[in-house]
Amino acid sequence: MSMQIVEKSGEGLSRVYGVTVPADELAKRLDARIAEIAPQMNLKGFRKGKVPPAHVKRVHGKALMQEVVEQALNETTQKVLTDNNLRPASQPDLKPESDMEKVLAGGADLAYELSLELMPEFEPIDIASLKLTRPVYNPTDKEVDEALADLAKQAGTFAPRTGKSVKAKSGDQVLIDFVGSVDGVEFPGGKGEGFELTLGSGQFIPGFEDQLIGAKPGDDVTVKVTFPSPYQSAELAGKDAEFAVKVHEVRMPVEAEADDELAKRLGLSDLATLRETLTKNLQQGYDNQSRFKLKRALLDELDKGHTFDLPPRMVDAEFAGIWQQVEQDKAAGNLPPEDAGKSDDELKAEYRKIAERRVRLGLVLAEIGRRNDVQVTDQELLQAMQREAMQYGQQAQQVFDFFRNNPQAQAQLRAPLYEDKVVELVFAKATVKDKKVSKKEIEAEDDLPEGY
Repeated sequence: MSMQIVEKSGEGLSRVYGVTVPADELAKRLDARIAEIAPQMNLKGFRKGKVPPAHVKRVHGKALMQEVVEQALNETTQKVLTDNNLRPASQPDLKPESDMEKVLAGGADLAYELSLELMPEFEPIDIASLKLTRPVYNPTDKEVDEALADLAKQAGTFAPRTGKSVKAKSGDQVLIDFVGSVDGVEFPGGKGEGFELTLGSGQFIPGFEDQLIGAKPGDDVTVKVTFPSPYQSAELAGKDAEFAVKVHEVRMPVEAEADDELAKRLGLSDLATLRETLTKNLQQGYDNQSRFKLKRALLDELDKGHTFDLPPRMVDAEFAGIWQQVEQDKAAGNLPPEDAGKSDDELKAEYRKIAERRVRLGLVLAEIGRRNDVQVTDQELLQAMQREAMQYGQQAQQVFDFFRNNPQAQAQLRAPLYEDKVVELVFAKATVKDKKVSKKEIEAEDDLPEGY
Protein backbone atom coordinates (compact mmCIF):
# COMPACT_ATOMS: atom_id res chain seq x y z
CA MET A 1 0.00 0.00 0.00
CA SER A 2 1.44 3.40 -0.94
CA MET A 3 1.31 5.75 2.02
CA GLN A 4 3.34 8.30 3.95
CA ILE A 5 4.24 7.95 7.66
CA VAL A 6 5.89 10.79 9.60
CA GLU A 7 6.84 10.70 13.30
CA LYS A 8 5.51 13.98 14.70
CA SER A 9 6.63 13.63 18.32
CA GLY A 10 8.19 11.03 20.62
CA GLU A 11 8.63 11.96 24.29
CA GLY A 12 8.87 9.36 27.07
CA LEU A 13 6.43 6.58 26.29
CA SER A 14 4.21 8.70 23.99
CA ARG A 15 4.44 8.62 20.20
CA VAL A 16 2.48 10.57 17.58
CA TYR A 17 2.63 9.66 13.87
CA GLY A 18 1.05 11.42 10.89
CA VAL A 19 -0.27 8.94 8.31
CA THR A 20 -1.48 9.75 4.79
CA VAL A 21 -3.03 7.35 2.28
CA PRO A 22 -3.42 9.03 -1.17
CA ALA A 23 -6.91 9.31 -2.71
CA ASP A 24 -5.79 7.41 -5.86
CA GLU A 25 -4.70 4.44 -3.66
CA LEU A 26 -8.16 4.41 -2.03
CA ALA A 27 -9.79 4.65 -5.49
CA LYS A 28 -7.73 1.64 -6.72
CA ARG A 29 -8.81 -0.37 -3.67
CA LEU A 30 -12.46 0.64 -4.17
CA ASP A 31 -12.35 -0.51 -7.84
CA ALA A 32 -10.78 -3.82 -6.76
CA ARG A 33 -13.53 -4.32 -4.14
CA ILE A 34 -16.26 -3.55 -6.72
CA ALA A 35 -14.67 -5.99 -9.23
CA GLU A 36 -14.71 -8.61 -6.47
CA ILE A 37 -18.41 -8.27 -5.54
CA ALA A 38 -20.05 -7.25 -8.86
CA PRO A 39 -20.14 -10.86 -10.26
CA GLN A 40 -22.13 -12.02 -7.21
CA MET A 41 -24.61 -9.12 -7.26
CA ASN A 42 -28.28 -9.57 -8.02
CA LEU A 43 -29.79 -6.17 -8.88
CA LYS A 44 -33.23 -5.54 -10.38
CA GLY A 45 -33.02 -4.87 -14.13
CA PHE A 46 -29.73 -6.75 -14.59
CA ARG A 47 -28.90 -10.38 -15.17
CA LYS A 48 -27.01 -11.99 -12.26
CA GLY A 49 -23.33 -11.22 -12.51
CA LYS A 50 -23.84 -8.63 -15.29
CA VAL A 51 -24.20 -5.49 -13.15
CA PRO A 52 -21.82 -2.82 -14.57
CA PRO A 53 -19.14 -1.69 -12.05
CA ALA A 54 -20.14 1.97 -12.61
CA HIS A 55 -23.70 1.15 -11.46
CA VAL A 56 -22.41 -0.73 -8.37
CA LYS A 57 -20.28 2.32 -7.57
CA ARG A 58 -23.29 4.67 -7.93
CA VAL A 59 -25.51 2.55 -5.65
CA HIS A 60 -23.04 1.18 -3.08
CA GLY A 61 -19.93 3.33 -3.58
CA LYS A 62 -20.08 5.20 -0.27
CA ALA A 63 -20.68 2.09 1.87
CA LEU A 64 -17.90 0.20 0.06
CA MET A 65 -15.53 3.18 0.42
CA GLN A 66 -16.27 3.11 4.18
CA GLU A 67 -15.06 -0.53 4.22
CA VAL A 68 -11.94 0.40 2.19
CA VAL A 69 -11.11 3.29 4.58
CA GLU A 70 -11.56 1.07 7.70
CA GLN A 71 -9.29 -1.57 6.18
CA ALA A 72 -6.72 1.12 5.28
CA LEU A 73 -6.78 2.45 8.87
CA ASN A 74 -6.23 -1.06 10.31
CA GLU A 75 -3.43 -1.91 7.86
CA THR A 76 -1.57 1.38 8.23
CA THR A 77 -1.83 1.29 12.05
CA GLN A 78 -0.40 -2.25 12.05
CA LYS A 79 2.36 -1.16 9.63
CA VAL A 80 3.40 1.74 11.93
CA LEU A 81 3.64 -0.71 14.88
CA THR A 82 5.51 -3.41 12.90
CA ASP A 83 7.94 -1.10 11.03
CA ASN A 84 8.91 0.74 14.21
CA ASN A 85 8.93 -2.40 16.39
CA LEU A 86 6.48 -0.83 18.86
CA ARG A 87 4.65 -2.55 21.75
CA PRO A 88 1.56 -0.43 22.50
CA ALA A 89 0.42 -0.25 26.14
CA SER A 90 -3.19 0.39 25.10
CA GLN A 91 -5.39 0.76 22.03
CA PRO A 92 -3.87 3.45 19.72
CA ASP A 93 -5.91 6.66 19.23
CA LEU A 94 -6.78 7.67 15.66
CA LYS A 95 -7.72 11.30 14.92
CA PRO A 96 -8.82 12.15 11.33
CA GLU A 97 -7.13 15.24 9.86
CA SER A 98 -8.92 15.23 6.49
CA ASP A 99 -12.59 15.93 5.74
CA MET A 100 -14.04 12.38 5.94
CA GLU A 101 -17.02 13.26 3.72
CA LYS A 102 -14.60 14.20 0.92
CA VAL A 103 -12.49 11.08 1.56
CA LEU A 104 -15.58 8.84 1.29
CA ALA A 105 -16.63 10.67 -1.87
CA GLY A 106 -13.19 9.88 -3.35
CA GLY A 107 -12.08 13.52 -3.47
CA ALA A 108 -9.39 13.70 -0.76
CA ASP A 109 -6.41 11.83 0.72
CA LEU A 110 -7.02 9.97 3.97
CA ALA A 111 -4.86 11.75 6.57
CA TYR A 112 -4.92 10.97 10.27
CA GLU A 113 -2.87 11.28 13.43
CA LEU A 114 -1.97 8.09 15.29
CA SER A 115 -1.23 8.59 19.03
CA LEU A 116 -0.12 5.75 21.23
CA GLU A 117 1.60 4.90 24.48
CA LEU A 118 4.34 2.29 24.56
CA MET A 119 5.09 -0.43 27.04
CA PRO A 120 8.14 0.62 29.05
CA GLU A 121 11.36 -1.28 28.33
CA PHE A 122 13.01 -2.45 31.56
CA GLU A 123 15.08 -5.32 32.92
CA PRO A 124 13.06 -7.18 35.58
CA ILE A 125 14.72 -8.20 38.83
CA ASP A 126 16.37 -11.66 38.89
CA ILE A 127 13.59 -13.63 40.60
CA ALA A 128 16.02 -16.35 41.76
CA SER A 129 17.74 -13.70 43.93
CA LEU A 130 14.56 -12.91 45.91
CA LYS A 131 14.42 -13.99 49.56
CA LEU A 132 10.92 -14.25 51.07
CA THR A 133 9.45 -15.37 54.40
CA ARG A 134 6.20 -17.34 54.51
CA PRO A 135 4.30 -17.02 57.84
CA VAL A 136 2.91 -20.39 58.96
CA TYR A 137 0.24 -21.16 61.58
CA ASN A 138 -1.36 -24.50 62.57
CA PRO A 139 -4.73 -24.63 64.38
CA THR A 140 -4.65 -25.76 68.04
CA ASP A 141 -6.77 -28.53 69.61
CA LYS A 142 -8.70 -25.79 71.44
CA GLU A 143 -9.70 -24.17 68.10
CA VAL A 144 -10.85 -27.54 66.77
CA ASP A 145 -12.89 -28.05 69.98
CA GLU A 146 -14.52 -24.62 69.50
CA ALA A 147 -15.32 -25.37 65.83
CA LEU A 148 -16.82 -28.71 66.91
CA ALA A 149 -18.96 -27.00 69.60
CA ASP A 150 -20.23 -24.46 67.00
CA LEU A 151 -21.10 -27.29 64.65
CA ALA A 152 -22.99 -29.12 67.42
CA LYS A 153 -24.89 -25.91 68.19
CA GLN A 154 -25.86 -25.45 64.52
CA ALA A 155 -26.88 -29.11 64.26
CA GLY A 156 -29.08 -28.78 67.38
CA THR A 157 -32.79 -29.60 67.47
CA PHE A 158 -35.77 -28.30 69.45
CA ALA A 159 -37.74 -30.10 72.19
CA PRO A 160 -41.04 -28.96 73.82
CA ARG A 161 -40.56 -26.84 76.96
CA THR A 162 -41.81 -28.58 80.09
CA GLY A 163 -42.00 -27.86 83.79
CA LYS A 164 -42.82 -24.47 85.33
CA SER A 165 -41.25 -22.23 82.67
CA VAL A 166 -43.05 -22.90 79.41
CA LYS A 167 -42.99 -19.26 78.24
CA ALA A 168 -41.21 -18.64 74.92
CA LYS A 169 -37.77 -17.05 75.09
CA SER A 170 -35.60 -15.55 72.34
CA GLY A 171 -33.94 -18.48 70.55
CA ASP A 172 -36.93 -20.79 71.17
CA GLN A 173 -38.99 -22.23 68.36
CA VAL A 174 -42.77 -21.76 68.34
CA LEU A 175 -45.25 -23.84 66.36
CA ILE A 176 -47.95 -21.39 65.19
CA ASP A 177 -50.93 -20.71 62.91
CA PHE A 178 -51.36 -17.10 61.78
CA VAL A 179 -53.71 -14.94 59.71
CA GLY A 180 -52.69 -11.40 58.70
CA SER A 181 -55.01 -8.50 57.88
CA VAL A 182 -54.75 -4.82 56.94
CA ASP A 183 -57.71 -2.61 58.00
CA GLY A 184 -59.61 -5.79 58.96
CA VAL A 185 -59.19 -7.37 55.50
CA GLU A 186 -57.07 -10.51 55.02
CA PHE A 187 -54.30 -10.10 52.43
CA PRO A 188 -52.88 -12.75 50.05
CA GLY A 189 -49.87 -14.66 51.42
CA GLY A 190 -50.54 -13.54 55.02
CA LYS A 191 -51.70 -16.93 56.27
CA GLY A 192 -49.87 -19.99 57.60
CA GLU A 193 -50.59 -23.20 59.52
CA GLY A 194 -48.20 -25.38 61.53
CA PHE A 195 -45.35 -22.91 60.92
CA GLU A 196 -42.09 -23.42 62.87
CA LEU A 197 -40.67 -19.99 63.72
CA THR A 198 -37.41 -19.47 65.64
CA LEU A 199 -37.72 -16.28 67.70
CA GLY A 200 -34.89 -13.85 67.05
CA SER A 201 -34.07 -15.37 63.64
CA GLY A 202 -35.34 -12.30 61.76
CA GLN A 203 -37.29 -14.58 59.43
CA PHE A 204 -40.49 -12.50 59.79
CA ILE A 205 -40.84 -8.71 59.46
CA PRO A 206 -39.32 -6.56 62.26
CA GLY A 207 -41.35 -6.60 65.51
CA PHE A 208 -43.27 -9.82 64.76
CA GLU A 209 -41.06 -12.30 66.62
CA ASP A 210 -40.50 -9.98 69.62
CA GLN A 211 -44.24 -9.96 70.39
CA LEU A 212 -44.30 -13.76 70.75
CA ILE A 213 -41.67 -13.75 73.53
CA GLY A 214 -43.46 -14.80 76.75
CA ALA A 215 -46.23 -16.70 74.89
CA LYS A 216 -47.35 -20.12 76.19
CA PRO A 217 -48.83 -23.14 74.38
CA GLY A 218 -52.54 -22.48 73.69
CA ASP A 219 -52.18 -18.65 73.74
CA ASP A 220 -53.89 -16.45 71.16
CA VAL A 221 -51.67 -13.41 70.46
CA THR A 222 -52.53 -10.35 68.34
CA VAL A 223 -49.28 -9.21 66.76
CA LYS A 224 -49.27 -5.60 65.49
CA VAL A 225 -46.59 -4.63 62.97
CA THR A 226 -45.84 -2.07 60.25
CA PHE A 227 -44.54 -3.42 56.94
CA PRO A 228 -41.17 -1.91 55.95
CA SER A 229 -41.02 0.62 53.14
CA PRO A 230 -39.85 -0.36 50.56
CA TYR A 231 -41.20 -3.95 50.73
CA GLN A 232 -41.28 -6.74 48.13
CA SER A 233 -45.09 -6.37 47.87
CA ALA A 234 -45.78 -2.71 46.94
CA GLU A 235 -49.42 -2.97 48.18
CA LEU A 236 -48.23 -3.77 51.73
CA ALA A 237 -45.21 -1.41 51.89
CA GLY A 238 -45.47 0.94 54.89
CA LYS A 239 -48.94 -0.43 55.93
CA ASP A 240 -49.99 -1.25 59.51
CA ALA A 241 -51.09 -4.87 59.88
CA GLU A 242 -52.43 -7.24 62.53
CA PHE A 243 -51.72 -10.96 62.76
CA ALA A 244 -54.00 -13.30 64.73
CA VAL A 245 -51.50 -15.90 66.01
CA LYS A 246 -52.37 -19.24 67.67
CA VAL A 247 -49.43 -20.74 69.61
CA HIS A 248 -49.53 -24.57 69.63
CA GLU A 249 -46.10 -25.44 71.05
CA VAL A 250 -43.07 -23.71 72.57
CA ARG A 251 -39.81 -25.60 72.00
CA MET A 252 -36.40 -24.93 73.51
CA PRO A 253 -33.12 -25.48 71.66
CA VAL A 254 -31.29 -28.71 72.45
CA GLU A 255 -27.65 -28.77 71.43
CA ALA A 256 -26.42 -31.88 69.66
CA GLU A 257 -23.66 -33.84 71.39
CA ALA A 258 -20.25 -33.74 69.72
CA ASP A 259 -20.12 -37.51 69.19
CA ASP A 260 -20.07 -40.23 66.52
CA GLU A 261 -23.82 -39.71 66.03
CA LEU A 262 -23.28 -36.06 65.05
CA ALA A 263 -20.52 -37.11 62.63
CA LYS A 264 -22.88 -39.64 61.00
CA ARG A 265 -25.63 -37.01 60.65
CA LEU A 266 -23.07 -34.91 58.76
CA GLY A 267 -22.22 -37.81 56.43
CA LEU A 268 -18.93 -38.86 58.10
CA SER A 269 -18.00 -42.20 59.68
CA ASP A 270 -17.12 -41.10 63.24
CA LEU A 271 -16.09 -38.22 65.53
CA ALA A 272 -12.35 -38.70 64.80
CA THR A 273 -13.01 -38.22 61.06
CA LEU A 274 -15.14 -35.14 61.81
CA ARG A 275 -12.31 -33.62 63.91
CA GLU A 276 -9.84 -34.41 61.12
CA THR A 277 -12.10 -32.69 58.55
CA LEU A 278 -12.52 -29.59 60.76
CA THR A 279 -8.73 -29.44 61.32
CA LYS A 280 -8.16 -29.59 57.54
CA ASN A 281 -10.73 -26.83 56.92
CA LEU A 282 -9.15 -24.56 59.55
CA GLN A 283 -5.67 -25.31 58.16
CA GLN A 284 -6.88 -24.47 54.63
CA GLY A 285 -8.09 -21.07 55.86
CA TYR A 286 -4.75 -20.32 57.54
CA ASP A 287 -2.83 -21.56 54.48
CA ASN A 288 -4.80 -19.12 52.31
CA GLN A 289 -3.91 -16.27 54.67
CA SER A 290 -0.29 -17.45 54.62
CA ARG A 291 -0.17 -17.43 50.80
CA PHE A 292 -1.82 -13.99 50.74
CA LYS A 293 0.88 -12.60 53.06
CA LEU A 294 3.67 -14.27 51.05
CA LYS A 295 2.26 -12.78 47.82
CA ARG A 296 2.04 -9.39 49.52
CA ALA A 297 5.70 -9.62 50.60
CA LEU A 298 6.63 -10.55 47.02
CA LEU A 299 4.72 -7.57 45.56
CA ASP A 300 6.44 -5.23 48.03
CA GLU A 301 9.85 -6.58 46.90
CA LEU A 302 8.95 -6.22 43.20
CA ASP A 303 7.66 -2.69 43.81
CA LYS A 304 10.89 -1.70 45.59
CA GLY A 305 13.05 -3.36 42.93
CA HIS A 306 11.75 -1.46 39.86
CA THR A 307 11.67 2.16 38.73
CA PHE A 308 10.61 3.00 35.19
CA ASP A 309 8.23 5.35 33.39
CA LEU A 310 4.58 4.29 33.50
CA PRO A 311 2.13 4.71 30.58
CA PRO A 312 0.04 7.74 31.74
CA ARG A 313 -3.23 6.48 30.23
CA MET A 314 -2.85 3.15 32.03
CA VAL A 315 -2.36 4.94 35.35
CA ASP A 316 -5.32 7.27 34.62
CA ALA A 317 -7.60 4.30 33.90
CA GLU A 318 -6.49 2.47 37.08
CA PHE A 319 -6.92 5.63 39.16
CA ALA A 320 -10.39 6.31 37.69
CA GLY A 321 -11.54 2.84 38.83
CA ILE A 322 -10.16 3.38 42.35
CA TRP A 323 -11.58 6.90 42.64
CA GLN A 324 -15.05 5.78 41.53
CA GLN A 325 -15.02 3.28 44.43
CA VAL A 326 -13.80 5.97 46.88
CA GLU A 327 -16.66 8.27 45.83
CA GLN A 328 -19.21 5.45 46.24
CA ASP A 329 -17.83 4.66 49.72
CA LYS A 330 -17.92 8.36 50.58
CA ALA A 331 -21.55 8.73 49.47
CA ALA A 332 -22.52 5.64 51.51
CA GLY A 333 -20.53 6.85 54.56
CA ASN A 334 -18.20 3.84 54.31
CA LEU A 335 -14.83 5.60 54.01
CA PRO A 336 -12.20 4.00 56.28
CA PRO A 337 -11.60 6.11 59.44
CA GLU A 338 -8.07 7.10 58.33
CA ASP A 339 -9.52 8.63 55.11
CA ALA A 340 -12.59 10.32 56.58
CA GLY A 341 -10.84 13.52 57.69
CA LYS A 342 -8.80 14.06 54.48
CA SER A 343 -9.56 16.48 51.64
CA ASP A 344 -10.25 15.21 48.12
CA ASP A 345 -6.85 16.51 46.98
CA GLU A 346 -5.05 14.57 49.73
CA LEU A 347 -7.02 11.41 48.94
CA LYS A 348 -6.41 11.78 45.19
CA ALA A 349 -2.64 12.14 45.73
CA GLU A 350 -2.57 9.00 47.93
CA TYR A 351 -4.78 6.89 45.65
CA ARG A 352 -2.85 7.95 42.52
CA LYS A 353 0.29 6.50 44.17
CA ILE A 354 -1.63 3.25 44.74
CA ALA A 355 -2.77 3.30 41.08
CA GLU A 356 0.87 3.76 40.03
CA ARG A 357 1.94 0.84 42.26
CA ARG A 358 -0.74 -1.42 40.74
CA VAL A 359 0.25 -0.50 37.16
CA ARG A 360 3.96 -0.93 37.92
CA LEU A 361 3.39 -4.35 39.51
CA GLY A 362 1.08 -5.40 36.66
CA LEU A 363 3.78 -4.53 34.11
CA VAL A 364 6.53 -6.26 36.13
CA LEU A 365 4.50 -9.47 36.52
CA ALA A 366 3.53 -9.37 32.82
CA GLU A 367 7.20 -8.99 31.81
CA ILE A 368 8.35 -11.81 34.10
CA GLY A 369 5.56 -13.96 32.64
CA ARG A 370 6.49 -13.01 29.05
CA ARG A 371 10.16 -13.87 29.56
CA ASN A 372 9.26 -17.21 31.17
CA ASP A 373 6.60 -18.02 28.56
CA VAL A 374 3.77 -18.23 31.12
CA GLN A 375 0.44 -18.98 29.38
CA VAL A 376 -3.16 -19.38 30.52
CA THR A 377 -4.47 -22.40 28.59
CA ASP A 378 -7.93 -22.53 26.99
CA GLN A 379 -8.75 -25.36 29.42
CA GLU A 380 -7.83 -23.20 32.46
CA LEU A 381 -9.93 -20.32 31.12
CA LEU A 382 -12.85 -22.67 30.47
CA GLN A 383 -12.67 -23.97 34.06
CA ALA A 384 -12.59 -20.39 35.40
CA MET A 385 -15.67 -19.52 33.28
CA GLN A 386 -17.48 -22.61 34.67
CA ARG A 387 -16.49 -21.77 38.29
CA GLU A 388 -17.73 -18.18 37.87
CA ALA A 389 -21.00 -19.30 36.21
CA MET A 390 -21.73 -21.90 38.95
CA GLN A 391 -21.99 -19.09 41.51
CA TYR A 392 -25.14 -17.84 39.77
CA GLY A 393 -27.29 -20.92 40.43
CA GLN A 394 -30.16 -21.08 37.95
CA GLN A 395 -28.60 -18.38 35.75
CA ALA A 396 -25.36 -20.40 35.41
CA GLN A 397 -25.90 -21.26 31.73
CA GLN A 398 -26.68 -17.63 30.77
CA VAL A 399 -23.57 -16.39 32.61
CA PHE A 400 -21.41 -19.07 30.97
CA ASP A 401 -22.77 -18.12 27.50
CA PHE A 402 -22.07 -14.45 28.28
CA PHE A 403 -18.40 -15.26 28.96
CA ARG A 404 -18.15 -17.54 25.92
CA ASN A 405 -19.38 -14.77 23.61
CA ASN A 406 -17.59 -11.84 25.24
CA PRO A 407 -13.78 -11.65 24.74
CA GLN A 408 -13.52 -8.63 27.05
CA ALA A 409 -15.17 -10.52 29.94
CA GLN A 410 -12.84 -13.47 29.24
CA ALA A 411 -9.84 -11.13 29.42
CA GLN A 412 -10.99 -9.98 32.89
CA LEU A 413 -11.09 -13.61 34.04
CA ARG A 414 -7.77 -14.43 32.35
CA ALA A 415 -5.82 -11.57 34.05
CA PRO A 416 -5.95 -12.90 37.67
CA LEU A 417 -5.27 -16.46 36.43
CA TYR A 418 -2.17 -15.21 34.60
CA GLU A 419 -1.02 -13.20 37.62
CA ASP A 420 -1.39 -16.25 39.90
CA LYS A 421 0.65 -18.42 37.52
CA VAL A 422 3.46 -15.82 37.43
CA VAL A 423 3.38 -15.52 41.23
CA GLU A 424 3.63 -19.34 41.60
CA LEU A 425 6.56 -19.34 39.16
CA VAL A 426 8.37 -16.71 41.29
CA PHE A 427 7.64 -18.65 44.51
CA ALA A 428 9.20 -21.74 42.88
CA LYS A 429 12.38 -19.89 41.81
CA ALA A 430 12.85 -17.56 44.83
CA THR A 431 14.20 -18.62 48.23
CA VAL A 432 11.15 -19.01 50.50
CA LYS A 433 11.64 -19.74 54.22
CA ASP A 434 8.78 -20.76 56.53
CA LYS A 435 8.40 -18.96 59.87
CA LYS A 436 6.00 -20.05 62.62
CA VAL A 437 3.79 -17.15 63.75
CA SER A 438 0.92 -16.62 66.20
CA LYS A 439 -2.77 -16.66 65.25
CA LYS A 440 -2.88 -12.89 65.82
CA GLU A 441 -0.01 -12.39 63.34
CA ILE A 442 -1.50 -14.60 60.61
CA GLU A 443 -4.86 -12.79 60.90
CA ALA A 444 -3.41 -9.24 61.12
CA GLU A 445 -4.27 -6.88 58.24
CA ASP A 446 -1.25 -5.87 56.14
CA ASP A 447 -0.67 -2.13 55.87
CA LEU A 448 0.61 -0.59 52.65
CA PRO A 449 4.36 0.10 52.67
CA GLU A 450 5.56 3.50 53.92
CA GLY A 451 4.82 6.30 51.45
CA TYR A 452 1.53 4.94 50.01
